[in-house]
Amino acid sequence: GGGGGGGGGDDEKKNEPSPSPSPPASSSPPAKKVTVLSLMHKKRKGKKITMVTAYDYPSALQVDRAGIDVVLVGDSCAMVELGYDTTQPMTMDQMIHHCTAVKRGAPNRPLLVGDMPFGTYEFEDLDVALRNSYRMVKDGGMDAVKMEGGSEARAKTVRKVVEGGVAVMGHVGLTPQAISVIGGFRAQGRTASRARQLLDEALRLQDAGAFCIVLECVPSNVASAITETLEVPTIGIGAGGGTSGQVLVYHDMLGMMSHPHHAQFVPKFCKKYARIGHEISKGLEEYRRDVEEGAFPGEEYSPYVMTEEERRAFDALLAKDAKERQVKHDEAAEKLKQADEYEQLSLYGDSNNKGTS
Repeated sequence: GGGGGGGGGDDEKKNEPSPSPSPPASSSPPAKKVTVLSLMHKKRKGKKITMVTAYDYPSALQVDRAGIDVVLVGDSCAMVELGYDTTQPMTMDQMIHHCTAVKRGAPNRPLLVGDMPFGTYEFEDLDVALRNSYRMVKDGGMDAVKMEGGSEARAKTVRKVVEGGVAVMGHVGLTPQAISVIGGFRAQGRTASRARQLLDEALRLQDAGAFCIVLECVPSNVASAITETLEVPTIGIGAGGGTSGQVLVYHDMLGMMSHPHHAQFVPKFCKKYARIGHEISKGLEEYRRDVEEGAFPGEEYSPYVMTEEERRAFDALLAKDAKERQVKHDEAAEKLKQADEYEQLSLYGDSNNKGTS
């Protein structure tokens, strides 16, 4: 795609206006890299942490430019980018593919966290999780990985990976990878005993070395209690305002799938900060109309021209074999006409009338 960028040539450049003087370079130093330690510092100072998902180069670029602290390459990619109903089908190779694109879009400032996909870290053989975590860092370019669940078995995995040198973000509450067990995308921690269990899970992950815990779809009072109990920061999604920070899915918060005439499902906890999908639909429909009506590209968007001398030479070349080309044109037109007649006669039947002749 992208239409032949860079093929314009020097002649066109001569006609371009000279560039305006560059603005004076900013005297402010480049933004510092966000680290695990700087997130801990933010919690201690009572400053909120921002996290947004990104799955490719352009979304990472935009999230970085907005000054977001943490970019999560979430396995939610399976749903919002790849069209699956759940996050479970996502593979390690697919995650690495998206992680590397995000790394190119946000190479320096934000903390990059990659979701460990379902089936890559749950085994009793903890070396599997460690090996895949190394892949996320070495091949994917991530600064840290995220794992779902707070069981004793998961805490052992977290400890193994952290001791192996990879920072781990925990995740309790609604854990989408486990929807087969929890019965769908449902809020968690709404009974006193389950809420207490979530607190114990978060503490267990902290003790295992997790540097931060995501709390998803839990009552705000429960999330606040967990946040106050933990030393490490918490990041909420559908968990109220008492957490150390917030995370939203890029596509949901920006209304990427929104359309003027088609309702888009967005989780109840997600505020739409834009309706990008409306603008995308409008732009695509306008483009289609312009092409169909012959309004695009027009002279304005047809910038590449020949000199008059070259145009005359080209016309002379065309005149030399005009008759031969006309014969070939007529032969091709006849073949296409016959093929079109076959199609119209439906000699092989159609989807509504299979097997008839």
